[in-house]
Amino acid sequence: MKTLGMIGGTSWHATIEYYRLINEGVAEEIGSQENPPLIIHSINIEVMRSQDKERILSTYTDVAQKLEKAGAEAIVICANTPHMVYKEVQPKIGIPFLHIARATGKEAQKLELKKLGILGNKPTMTGNFINDIIENEFKVDVITPQGESLNESHHLVSQELTQGKFTDEARSFYLNEIESLKNRGADGIILGCTELPILLKDVKLDLPLLSTTQLHAEMAVDFILGR
Repeated sequence: MKTLGMIGGTSWHATIEYYRLINEGVAEEIGSQENPPLIIHSINIEVMRSQDKERILSTYTDVAQKLEKAGAEAIVICANTPHMVYKEVQPKIGIPFLHIARATGKEAQKLELKKLGILGNKPTMTGNFINDIIENEFKVDVITPQGESLNESHHLVSQELTQGKFTDEARSFYLNEIESLKNRGADGIILGCTELPILLKDVKLDLPLLSTTQLHAEMAVDFILGR
């Protein structure tokens, strides 16, 4: 098995999910008598909350280089938003980042989806580090919530979900947003916050919910097993 580096901590709730899903995915293939070699560096979530781009970039560059020196053969960032550093950090290391948007775009193509709604915090929904890859590399359109919904989603992600607070009110908000995106033509929904699949884990809908956490973990398992 190949050694995988994991950059976690933003949030630690999501990092736990990644660790569990990767171990379970490997066990499905080789049995529970073994588990994969993983190197985890957990970053203080305050780094991302600072919104200091230089500090964020410096931190992720330093951690990625440390993971490479420690023996990691590839890296996963256990969250959506920190992928904003991908273009700057990838050239500074000699091992690949397994990008969450490519895992998501591949699944959208597999399901023959044409237009995806995306939910998450504001940088993830409106930035280019997720949407551009899905649109340009996989030819799938991405649409975002409108108006005040962008701010409300950002608030719920940053002030509740990443702190492990999962409420019925938040669940109702996101179910309404999913319906709104569906009415605008979305035939699938990107759960673009790694805590959203936790919030909506028991929800059954009539359109696909693409859990970036699950899909990214599956990509990690494929790498570890050399698939």
